[in-house]
Amino acid sequence: MMDQVLQMWVSGLIELSKLQWVLGKGESWAPGTKLKFLFAGYNGTRNTGSDVRVEEMLRQVRRIFGDENLHLSIMTQNFDRSRGYFGNATQVRLPDVFPPFLYREVPKYHAVLACEGSMFKSKFANALTAMMIGTLGIASAQNKVSVGYGAEAGAMDAMLAKMCSRFCNKSLVVTRNEESRTVLRKLGVHTELGTDTAWTFEPHGNDYGESALRANGWDGKASVLVLCPINPFWWPVKASLAKGLAYGLTGAFADSHYRSIYFHKSGPRVRQSYEKYISAFTNATQAFRKEANVFPIFVAMERLDADSCNKIAKQIGGAPVFTSDEYDMYQLVSILRSCHLMVSSRYHGIVTSMPGLVPSAGVTMDERIRNLMRERGHNHLYLEVDDPNLEQKLLELMRRLKRDADEIRIGIAKTVVSNLRSMARMGVYLEEHVEHRYPEFPFRKGLRSWEEYLPPLSANLRKLVDQYS
Repeated sequence: MMDQVLQMWVSGLIELSKLQWVLGKGESWAPGTKLKFLFAGYNGTRNTGSDVRVEEMLRQVRRIFGDENLHLSIMTQNFDRSRGYFGNATQVRLPDVFPPFLYREVPKYHAVLACEGSMFKSKFANALTAMMIGTLGIASAQNKVSVGYGAEAGAMDAMLAKMCSRFCNKSLVVTRNEESRTVLRKLGVHTELGTDTAWTFEPHGNDYGESALRANGWDGKASVLVLCPINPFWWPVKASLAKGLAYGLTGAFADSHYRSIYFHKSGPRVRQSYEKYISAFTNATQAFRKEANVFPIFVAMERLDADSCNKIAKQIGGAPVFTSDEYDMYQLVSILRSCHLMVSSRYHGIVTSMPGLVPSAGVTMDERIRNLMRERGHNHLYLEVDDPNLEQKLLELMRRLKRDADEIRIGIAKTVVSNLRSMARMGVYLEEHVEHRYPEFPFRKGLRSWEEYLPPLSANLRKLVDQYS
């Protein structure tokens, strides 16, 4: 019920924003002034994937439009957890109860980029999708640049789908895959095909990652098996005033409390499914260690993943756990790329490791990893989190990663280069969209190569492009 109230609140504020614009209120861009961009996403929670992909969006926008012509701002939920990120972009605090903030903040800008990967789906949190729609909708209502960048769309509750259709039909949404385009086309939303934006991210060098592994017990000889488990069963998060009051007064629902008035899905079925998932990872890892010289480590790509990482590490008799709470994105991705094999339920665990050519497989809760493996030509390298035979299939997946590592690396390398080109096309779409709205902006002139629509490429990516283009 609270989710519906939130959605009606956001819808009302979009309509009110339209009226405010008609009345002459709201920021308008004028030639000779800086173009104000607002990046709207799920940052400041130490979700490594979200932080990495937004970092690269910022670098790409600076490259395309010129840093001297821009004023960039980005939402964060916690300044301490995003300190040192995002270059010179101004960080603005996003409160848990966000509709009044969107109504006040979005009209201050000339362009909005919605950054969340899981932008249009009910799988994780209706509130998050409502926030993305609200941000895009207010910008569109005031005739601003309104772009969803690197988005995925999936199943949405009926009310959310209607909101998306009504308020995002003047936005441009660049999706990560064709499946998402299909969902949005049915809702009348204009889309272009793009990709994720994490591909160009460059962490600390492998010296850092290898040093961190050695400091945590690696002998420098065993293959490092990195596992990125999650709790796939306690989604979606939903708002509940009743639970919020009970939690505040008595501490009830503490095991499912996310923050503020938001709570994870909970109950016996959730708990049993999670225990089975943990057991499958535990037993498969133990069995694999008996037949292969591997050094297992665990990486919590988001702070919430620490529970699953610590549980499995303890059950296998102890193993290093690296969490995003303790390691920043430059450190954590360096550690991932210093590993030799990966099994991940985190989409960005796989994506950020791929430029390092780490053979990887997925255990997925939704379409993101499924779509990525299809794109790689590796439909045999993913499993579903609720597979009844997960333990045995997971062991076979680990064996396959080790046995077919060289072949898998080739598929990964080709996919990285393909996605770099897709990301460059995204930059072209964005430039064209901004030019249509603000034709007097000082755009670059002349013919440009596709690489000039990307952040400057690292030596590692440059090598992959030269070899696999």
